[in-house]
Amino acid sequence: MNLALRRPVYKASYNTPLFNYLDRDLEFKYVEYQPMEFSDNVFHNNLTSVVAYYLYLYLGLDGDSFAKNGGSPYFAKAQNIVNMGQNAREKGWKAYENQKNRYWLIENLTNPTYNAIREASYRYHRHGLDVMSDDVEAGRAAINESLELLRKANRERPGLFILQLFLEAKRDELVNIYSQASPMDKTKAVNILKEIDPASASKYQRILETQK
Repeated sequence: MNLALRRPVYKASYNTPLFNYLDRDLEFKYVEYQPMEFSDNVFHNNLTSVVAYYLYLYLGLDGDSFAKNGGSPYFAKAQNIVNMGQNAREKGWKAYENQKNRYWLIENLTNPTYNAIREASYRYHRHGLDVMSDDVEAGRAAINESLELLRKANRERPGLFILQLFLEAKRDELVNIYSQASPMDKTKAVNILKEIDPASASKYQRILETQK
């Protein structure tokens, strides 16, 4: 199942990507006209639980982009669904099944150790993109700060799943943002991006090759 989420940018017609992910563990049985039941306290079936999980996840990611830790109530709801899914026969809910599944996605978002990722999202969107329509340089400065936070998180735990998903959504956007930056900002951003996302180093190199 392909999942994507976008968020409007203040004073712009542009919608920035927040989340792009392919969930390969979606399995469910559905009988035509069967009622779609969901409860916060009961795991009725895999279909409604997966749908509710991603709805809460979307609300949480969106909330984090507008307020610091604004998504916490929604992530807690998604975490509860994961907890209830531990006895489900379908895949995607358990830690040992896969290092990149629904379990680890919400674990990364609720683990205080990785709060730098969530703060980076807030700074990137609310103080970065939302400000650029009025002050491009101030907005880019906030995005510079968000990259530093991402580097901090990466150094604490390289290859963190939620960081990979953030970069998956933002790679092309970051190239566009920094292609028009000063030489100093370009160099600093490219160095950070190559460190935290080495597989995409050639894409980030294009930033340095673009003339302002």
